[in-house]
Amino acid sequence: MRDQEPAPMDAERRLSTREAAELLGVKPETVYAYVSRGQLSSRRVSGGRGSTFDAGEVEALARRNRRNGSGGSGPGGSASGSSGGSNAGGELSVRTRLTLIESDRYFFRGVDAVDLATRHTYEEVAEWLWTGRMLPGSTFTAPTAFVSVARRAVEALPEHAAPADLLRVATVAAATTDPLRFDLSEDAVLGTARTLIPTLVAALPPRGHPRRDEGPMAHRLWTRLSMRDPDEASLRALDAALALLVDHDLAASTLAVRVAASARAHPYAAVSAGLGVIEGPLHGAASGLAHRLLQDVLEQGDAAPVIADELRAGRRVPGLGHRLYPGEDPRARALFALLERMPRAEPALLAARDIVETTARHAPLHANVDLALAVLTVSCGMPPTAGETIFAVARTAGWIAHALEEYGERPLRMRPSGLYAGPKPPQPLPE
Repeated sequence: MRDQEPAPMDAERRLSTREAAELLGVKPETVYAYVSRGQLSSRRVSGGRGSTFDAGEVEALARRNRRNGSGGSGPGGSASGSSGGSNAGGELSVRTRLTLIESDRYFFRGVDAVDLATRHTYEEVAEWLWTGRMLPGSTFTAPTAFVSVARRAVEALPEHAAPADLLRVATVAAATTDPLRFDLSEDAVLGTARTLIPTLVAALPPRGHPRRDEGPMAHRLWTRLSMRDPDEASLRALDAALALLVDHDLAASTLAVRVAASARAHPYAAVSAGLGVIEGPLHGAASGLAHRLLQDVLEQGDAAPVIADELRAGRRVPGLGHRLYPGEDPRARALFALLERMPRAEPALLAARDIVETTARHAPLHANVDLALAVLTVSCGMPPTAGETIFAVARTAGWIAHALEEYGERPLRMRPSGLYAGPKPPQPLPE
């Protein structure tokens, strides 16, 4: 039987410990465990010994617990009684006002993210995520000193260096030119955000184009990713891809950024933490795998033998399915709609459709944003690593938004407790 949803509560209403525990279906001491893990905030009762809790936060946590199937197991266990050392449903939950994902949609500060990405530029969407204000015509400018140092650092790397390597080195180089990088005030962090992103793009080597370090970020990035001259539809698709990928709740790289920010690392160091995570094939590098799969299908003219090879090798087919979207990935749907306006994209779009339909015979999975990004990079003559670059540049804006939010929280709250599973002490000294 499905649990009934509690009636909406006034966000200003405060709950006692007992009331919060009843709503969550846990013991009162578990409520304080949620506080220690950063999943709830508390306020001491004036002149008293107890604490009160924001009703909206408690209600949201109760919904997450039901959705994750944790019931009343509390922040450190599971409803089945097995010990997994994780928070509700095996996931760490962190309060955020930035991104909400539900019902195959996602929202930036309560506004449909797809609507934002298809009606506004990447820079405008980034400003919205940072400040909650829409600033039409927003542009980012990189200081000459930052760009010069970042370029020299990137040029010193070997030719085979991956995009994340280039961007991580450029980030560290930019940090060395900023003596005020330890200023974690909101204005200072926003200033860093508006200069770091264009510095990263400017540090990337151009591909057959003169360096372009002004104008919309998508136009500048194009010259680093493709040797072709861009058309308006292609630039619009690239700009939308950047905006769609700005943030996606607590992805692995974003969690790393928040951990760094929780320790009060400066924004450049926090972004470096995110860049260190995206190289994984299950995260930022996933679009490169989808790119190569798409190229194989285009070369063979049929998805069936290519998919068969993937399955025979025991590999999951890249570009399909997403654990947060039982239905369609809204980012993929929006990007595919823009790609359909690009005449050059038709072959890759047909190949992507063939991949989805062929795989659906065994597993009915929808295309995710990695496959849509692969269609974009293949159609625009970009290398397989281009999707990772697009992802990293786009997500830098989201990382800084999360770092800024974390700077306003209790320091070092991102400190989970380990569940020791080694030999029971005391053990004798090793010989």
